[in-house]
Amino acid sequence: ASDSIHSLSQSIKNGDRSASEIVEQYISQMESREGVVRAFLHSDASAARASAATVDAARVAGETLGLLAGIPIAIKDNIVVHGAPTTCASNILASYNPPYDAACVSKLKAAGAVLIGKTNMDEFGMGSTTESSAFQVTTNPWDSTRVPGGSSGGSAAAVAAHQCVAALGTDTGGSIRQPASFCGVVGLKPTYGRISRHGLVAYSSSLDVIGPLARSVKDAAMLLQVIAGEDSRDATSAPAKVDDYVGGLVDVDELASQPLAGKTLGLITETMGEGVDQSVKEAIMNACKHYESLGATIKEVSLPTFKLGLPAYYVIAPSEASSNLSRYDGVRYGVRGDGDDLGRMYGRTREQGFGDEVKRRILMGTYTLSAGYYDAYYKRAQQVRTLVSREMNAALAEVDALVSPAAPTPAYPLGDKITDPLAMYAGDLMTINVNLAGLPAIVVPCGLSTSSKDEGMPIGIQLVGQSFAELELLQLAHAYELTSDWNSNIPSGNPLLNAVSS
Repeated sequence: ASDSIHSLSQSIKNGDRSASEIVEQYISQMESREGVVRAFLHSDASAARASAATVDAARVAGETLGLLAGIPIAIKDNIVVHGAPTTCASNILASYNPPYDAACVSKLKAAGAVLIGKTNMDEFGMGSTTESSAFQVTTNPWDSTRVPGGSSGGSAAAVAAHQCVAALGTDTGGSIRQPASFCGVVGLKPTYGRISRHGLVAYSSSLDVIGPLARSVKDAAMLLQVIAGEDSRDATSAPAKVDDYVGGLVDVDELASQPLAGKTLGLITETMGEGVDQSVKEAIMNACKHYESLGATIKEVSLPTFKLGLPAYYVIAPSEASSNLSRYDGVRYGVRGDGDDLGRMYGRTREQGFGDEVKRRILMGTYTLSAGYYDAYYKRAQQVRTLVSREMNAALAEVDALVSPAAPTPAYPLGDKITDPLAMYAGDLMTINVNLAGLPAIVVPCGLSTSSKDEGMPIGIQLVGQSFAELELLQLAHAYELTSDWNSNIPSGNPLLNAVSS
């Protein structure tokens, strides 16, 4: 595609287009579409223009340009960027300006990326629709009456609406992969520890992962190439070797007639049953048939503990959130409520600063960690986590990747689940276990819904791999993307997407 990272990068390096010209185009697209999409909480056009000018000057001076030189990238608003607000879409951090860059942001800047803005999200990453943001509701570029997914909904929507070339999101229980599916883009959740969490505002520290959202698998690989690697400032970052993710992907004319011969993919039986939309099942089965045409073997794999992951996650994540969010007390940073004494000040700060979903999860987490309930809930949930992880890893010893839908349904209407938290939580069923096991997973678009209520909305397929096997996942996803025609019948009635594809 002409607006892929690779092609834009080549045009800058060859002098066909300047970084300033490309950044100007994306600033214009961002601003003209923002009234409908509302993907950004903060943007700084003058800073973006200055970064682009630096890239152009470096090219003229004959300097070697970085992998992402001149490429407009958006950052989810729970990843700190020096000189830009970081609010986590929460009133409690409305005034917070971080004094440093996150490790992944430093790496993007070192590679020449132009940071175009901070994207909307569910408050502190808690939600699956981006409707729990304290500031605005982001819409799905495919249908502005529907949710973009969450919690990285702003990043996914911005990529789908061509407001940026690619974006960073975060994934605690599916927050990159589910919005990627809802918005028809590629979303990669790397292995836990593959990317430094230094500078990521913590929600659930044993589950949180940073990863890319992009319009192609190769673009996602290029972002991963830049931000992956060990970091001494994050004790959980892994010393695992960083592969050549970009060099490991071949172009379509280099693909063998059956490029996946000898590969086995395991379709998880429990993800194709009750509660999954028929149109989603059809899209996944068609994608599996396409994989077979590429030489892969598809076999069904049963994971009996699969459905136990959801309740375990909703004990572990709120417990860790209750601990992590205790730092927002109005004393050190952020908003401060009035109070006659310390207790009242703490209480009012948190009452005024946090939204309903965050309060709900803090209450759940504080309860499950309290004396007398710790063993019954938190300890039990960690035991279930071990079972889920063992079972997924045992299955991955038999197959090259596990396959499932990324979500049980396509994107649903705004307001549909905001008053029914349990229904929203249930939508995370397909993605949560991957976080509990710390495994990598990628979502690529694989079809459009044919059902009358969701007609034309995108559907994504999820591929799950062994720990640190991101390259193998990218190769499987890339082979599918290059040879499938899922996007040949994008609906013509959507003015935003039509403007985007022209």
